[in-house]
Amino acid sequence: MDNTEESILRLGDICEIWSGHTARGRLEVSPEGGRLAVQLRDIQPDDDLAARPLQRYALDGLPERHVVRGGEVIFKSRGEPNVAAPVNTKLEEPIVVILPLVILRPKAGLTLPDYLAWAINQPRSQRYFDTEAQGTSMRMISKAVLEELDVPLPDIETQARIVAIHKLAKREGALLRDLADRREQLSSIILAERARAGRKKELFQ
Repeated sequence: MDNTEESILRLGDICEIWSGHTARGRLEVSPEGGRLAVQLRDIQPDDDLAARPLQRYALDGLPERHVVRGGEVIFKSRGEPNVAAPVNTKLEEPIVVILPLVILRPKAGLTLPDYLAWAINQPRSQRYFDTEAQGTSMRMISKAVLEELDVPLPDIETQARIVAIHKLAKREGALLRDLADRREQLSSIILAERARAGRKKELFQ
């Protein structure tokens, strides 16, 4: 790949796509001897799966294709929005992925998990899913639709820079929201104190 140009490739050409494990009935929690598993509710946009607390379930003897060990991307194929989360670091123990989550395994040297998740979560990709989604009561993105998603693919160094800037922007946004919340709390305290002081002044006049 030319380091000075950006290519656009189909997602199906960038990674292998595997469905998660199909659970037959309700999963049985097994905190002592079970296996870690990730479900639909555990996936947030861009968040690294390795940093999230996960439950253990009785899930033994599953094929390797339903497991992530680090370096993959997990995609929410049902519900809305259809977002992706990276599995950046090498995990201390493998994690079972439960359908309707889908595992994306990037081909060596083509893309970073962080970048691929970022690209899938961008408005352009989400508009594509809006157009191609199936289902009425429960929105679904099929494997065929996912394979045809166009992904802009610069060189790895540029991907890393994009990811770094994106993380800084998210961090800045979180800090600004926290600052706004603290200012609102402080303002409420000051106004409440002034209201009490004004009430006391009226009582003693």
